[in-house]
Amino acid sequence: MAPKNLLQLNRKGVIIMDNLDEKTKGALAYLLGFLSGIFFILTEKKSSFVRFHAWQSTIVFGLFFVADIILGFLPIFGFFLVNILGLTAFVLWLFLMWKAYQGEQYHLPYVGAWADQQLAKEKKNA
Repeated sequence: MAPKNLLQLNRKGVIIMDNLDEKTKGALAYLLGFLSGIFFILTEKKSSFVRFHAWQSTIVFGLFFVADIILGFLPIFGFFLVNILGLTAFVLWLFLMWKAYQGEQYHLPYVGAWADQQLAKEKKNA
């Protein structure tokens, strides 16, 4: 028996991923940094676990992206800092994907609270 497709399109051409469990979706929210975070914020409507990881991914890797651009303008010293920042982002990326895949809603300092605030605003507005 062939496995079901993980990604499917509905009648409106919107990607649906009903065959994936929450832990997998939570880990995938980090896969492409803030881009995959935004994708899951826009597409995942049911799971607060997945939405938390999507918000945390969007915030933390969006901040890394902006910092990388700003530091790129600094001569010599900026090159060193960009490399340190990149290594830090890579390690954090692996760590957060692992935590999400383990089913843990790991809160980064400050950023995790910010992601929780976004979820609270969504629930309040719903």
